[in-house]
Amino acid sequence: MNLIKQLLRAPLSAQFGLLVILVYIVVAVFAPVLAPFGETQVVGEGFAPWGGQFVLGTDNLGRDMLTRLIYGARNTLGIAFLTTLLAFALGGLCGLIAAIKGGLIDQGLSRVVDILMAIPQLIFALLILSVVGTNATSLVLVIALLDATRVFRLSRAVAMNVVVQDFVEAARLRGEGLWWLVTREVLPNAAAPLIAEFGLRFCFVFLFISALSFLGLGIQPPTADWGSMVRDNAVLITFGDISPLLPALAVALITVSVNFVVDWMLHKSSGLKEC
Repeated sequence: MNLIKQLLRAPLSAQFGLLVILVYIVVAVFAPVLAPFGETQVVGEGFAPWGGQFVLGTDNLGRDMLTRLIYGARNTLGIAFLTTLLAFALGGLCGLIAAIKGGLIDQGLSRVVDILMAIPQLIFALLILSVVGTNATSLVLVIALLDATRVFRLSRAVAMNVVVQDFVEAARLRGEGLWWLVTREVLPNAAAPLIAEFGLRFCFVFLFISALSFLGLGIQPPTADWGSMVRDNAVLITFGDISPLLPALAVALITVSVNFVVDWMLHKSSGLKEC
């Protein structure tokens, strides 16, 4: 009940964002039920117009655009969410450990992260993916590794302000181990900015995967993906058809919605009152 009250008191932008996120989740989970055709099924001629049994027309190979959009939500969002989780598990944990242990461990991890962050992210991803191949597993691992560096910097910076508190020192004096300090003392007091960063980082990962797919190194065909859908159907813009813009709008809508929710969460965690 308390959660419902908080949602009802949230600003309209946050409520809109939560509604859009919920709709995307439902579409992603129930894609096989909602889609009128199979994900890779060729159902007509290429670039068929809107209307009839093809509500949004067909793509360059004759696959239903509405079906591809629905399955694109499952594939693109699912991979982005899994990648963000892995990045936070790796970068967040290393950042907390570096802040708690300090010394050589902190210096060693920080210098490795500095080296990785010195390389432009897109160029590094293109280089690695062109070497190891562009399957879903390599895509998740490469992007998670690159994003874990950003998460490491934030989690370490936040944890640095927590580890100097008296309750952490008291836990050390009690003889608590590293895992206790991470999970019971530091993480609960650093959770708010990390949760907000999770939402922002998800948007960055989501856009990054779409960009790689547009360049041909992201989610590979015939798997439906919004980035590759824009690339495959871009020629239609020349003829005044807005079909290639639909997956782009889907990307923009979820990005804006997540940012609305993150802004609200940051405002709540700051302790400021609504004007």
